[in-house]
Amino acid sequence: MSTVRILEPRPDAPQRLICLPHAGGSANYYRGWALRGRTDTEVLGVQYPGRADRLLEPCHHDLHAMAEEVCAAVLPELDRPVTLFGHSMGAIVAYEVARLLEEQGRGVRRLVASAARAPHDPAHVSVQGAVWNDDSAVRSIVAMGQADAELMADPRVRELVLPYLRADFELFQRYAHRPGPPLACELLVVRGADDPHVTHHQGELWQELTRGPFRHRALPGGHFYLAPEPPLDLYLDPFGPYRETGPAASAVGGGELRRQPAQSGAAG
Repeated sequence: MSTVRILEPRPDAPQRLICLPHAGGSANYYRGWALRGRTDTEVLGVQYPGRADRLLEPCHHDLHAMAEEVCAAVLPELDRPVTLFGHSMGAIVAYEVARLLEEQGRGVRRLVASAARAPHDPAHVSVQGAVWNDDSAVRSIVAMGQADAELMADPRVRELVLPYLRADFELFQRYAHRPGPPLACELLVVRGADDPHVTHHQGELWQELTRGPFRHRALPGGHFYLAPEPPLDLYLDPFGPYRETGPAASAVGGGELRRQPAQSGAAG
């Protein structure tokens, strides 16, 4: 099965948004984005092996190997400007994909790192060093709002989900950032203001990983601040006039802005 799939065909859309899921997630998480998204954007989802319609394929246990697979699948989609979006673990995979693409002289317009500590952050190592078993992994995804507690108590569901959840936690634990040149693309970092896993300082560290335009925003919510309404306009135009709405919005700062793009705009 294909690694990258178009979730809602928009052949005339001038740009693409390619989405990489969190640990334990699948491309289907982003299907709603495609259906209610902007008509000027074709949304694609990355399907990691070992789940959903790739259930019978072996899971990756090395994040760099996963990034290489995704990179190869993304290359044919670069005929239009691309925003590469990753949430949580997916942000680290997306970052490594962006690096691989630039090494090949290609690259994306921007990287959106959502709800993730910077991969070179020393605090990232402490997360990697955590001891996980099946119960702690399930508790973790339930606590973050990633899964329903009652559903995950069903032995049949656990039997289906745990193999790829274990693999995702393992590859995250084994990941080691490799020093290299900073990215050239735009980099937007978005986190939930109430997310205990990513602090303001940890979000700011991402700016060390690009020489391109950088922006850091904190929005109302926790680790899954993007549900049920993802801020697609922010992801696709991070230096535009996006304003979050809702009762919690006034309590959250607008985030930090660094290195705005040149007037001519970022290259595709």
